[in-house]
Amino acid sequence: MIYVDADACPVRAEVERVGTRHKLKMFVVSNGGLRPSANPLVENVIVPDGPDIADMWIADRAQQGDIVITGDIPLAARCIENGAQVLRHNGEAFTQANIGQQLAMRDLMTDLRAADPFRQGGGGKPFGKADRSRFLNALERAVRSAAAQG
Repeated sequence: MIYVDADACPVRAEVERVGTRHKLKMFVVSNGGLRPSANPLVENVIVPDGPDIADMWIADRAQQGDIVITGDIPLAARCIENGAQVLRHNGEAFTQANIGQQLAMRDLMTDLRAADPFRQGGGGKPFGKADRSRFLNALERAVRSAAAQG
């Protein structure tokens, strides 16, 4: 199965395309406001508004052999703990080997922002065609790897 942390996810269409090709059940989880897919393999899950409700829904279900799409580092850590493969929207994989460093960097940046309220946060670089292509390749590899495990 594929779980998509769908709020602000720029690759929902790509996930649906790859998931459909491999006949995988997909859960698109959000607080609402997304146009539901007519694809029978896609289940649109609307969770109540609130901090991390969508993340908790995904983390409680994702397990070995599943793939999770998210940019949320704490969610990624929980899913990796459960044995799922986790990809960022740009195709970078969260893994056992890098999740600790990712969490530490996230915490450091949170502390730096809190210490300097005038610090301008940059939203990062814009999402482009290369990111989309890298994501598609990474998702295809993850699906094949999950199929080989199961």
